[in-house]
Amino acid sequence: MVWLPSLRVLHATPAFFCCIDHGRTGTTGNFVTIVQTRLQACCTRRSGLGCRRIPGAILMPRRPFFRRLRTCAALFSAAVGMASTGLTAEKPRTPTPISVEAVRPHVHWLADPRRQGRSGESSLRSAEYIRDHFRRLKLQPLFGKDFFQPIPGRPDDQGNSRTIGRNVGAWLPGRRANEFVIISAHFDHLGVRNKIVFPGADDNASGVAMMLEVARQLTSRKKRLERSVVFVGFDLEERLLWGSRWFAAHAPWPLKQVRLFITADMIGRSLGNLPLPTVFCLGSEHAPVLRTVLDRVGTPGGLEVARLGVDLIGTRSDYGPFRDRKVPFLFFSTGEHPDYHTPRDQPGKIDFKKLSRVANLVLAVATEVADGRADPTWTDSIDGGLDEPRALFRITSLMLEEERQKGLTDLQKLLISGTRNKARQILDAGTMTVSDRKWLVRATQLLLFSVF
Repeated sequence: MVWLPSLRVLHATPAFFCCIDHGRTGTTGNFVTIVQTRLQACCTRRSGLGCRRIPGAILMPRRPFFRRLRTCAALFSAAVGMASTGLTAEKPRTPTPISVEAVRPHVHWLADPRRQGRSGESSLRSAEYIRDHFRRLKLQPLFGKDFFQPIPGRPDDQGNSRTIGRNVGAWLPGRRANEFVIISAHFDHLGVRNKIVFPGADDNASGVAMMLEVARQLTSRKKRLERSVVFVGFDLEERLLWGSRWFAAHAPWPLKQVRLFITADMIGRSLGNLPLPTVFCLGSEHAPVLRTVLDRVGTPGGLEVARLGVDLIGTRSDYGPFRDRKVPFLFFSTGEHPDYHTPRDQPGKIDFKKLSRVANLVLAVATEVADGRADPTWTDSIDGGLDEPRALFRITSLMLEEERQKGLTDLQKLLISGTRNKARQILDAGTMTVSDRKWLVRATQLLLFSVF
């Protein structure tokens, strides 16, 4: 997963609190605007060089951040079952043909130190590993007669062209050969830095394991799928999504023929390294029928799905080039953890039960669309339903109930209470307008900056 700097609210003056108190006595809709115009924030990079300081800002150490995140995420875990669907009846359970024993060997092989962190030329053996699995499954090469799509770099000093990476692709023809469902994961990572290997077990050997085992399940079906299914391992995701950007610009067919793009990045751990049974699913807000699909296929036992809008996090993985071209997509991730982009991201820390459950969920969703039982179409307008306000109301209510244990500041309490009040208004109205959702997006970002 590509890392983007995190922003956190650091400081507020007494005058700011007066302004907030005044704003809170008025309409709730003014709350975020007041906060947004007064906050002072700092962008900190994960580096041993420390942080740049903005005058008037107080730097917050990283460890307390994760302690706050641990408490808030535990509250989120308790709320997400109701928050993600709003249903009290028992939800259907997804079949689970993909086992722990199936996904584990892929992660161990890809994250082995001998793979040298799967970066640059050292990623070639990992690309060959994926290709060899495609061949054994008798999948057809995606790029003419080749499984590899070379990714060019800048010419060398003599003007000769260079190949700096390669995507790996294969496909399973369906009855409608010119309609496609893409299942993808990036296989590259950070390589070796200062003689230290970055294994990238979660980022993103976990996603590759999912893709390969979903491919195994779909190729073993006796009944032919209605739509063709494409499997792509992207290279150079850690370099500004260069692999997926190249694929999207040089796809084997027009992207308008893609009915659904699925990618998974970091699906073997949990947010903040916590015991959360949650996978985040983003993208269904731009294709409302995908919410119906997610409800219809259910979830594997022991897994919870939290549906959120992708605009809450921005572009963090290979869905970016497809979203920009208005291809319906779903992005699955279990979230960042303290071992993200460090040498500690090792196979021994992967929750293989959770990984297999997410893989089975992806299999169920992909099968539903590939069998022609759903026809996702892109919509520019975001229709998130009431999932997001319901989740925010539950989470902020619990946070305020537990505020003594978390030691929230006055500013944090005001942010949380303002967000809770607005979410409650939306739920009471029974509908969320475009302006309501813009408010919630801003409020959520402020919460992420200042509380999480």
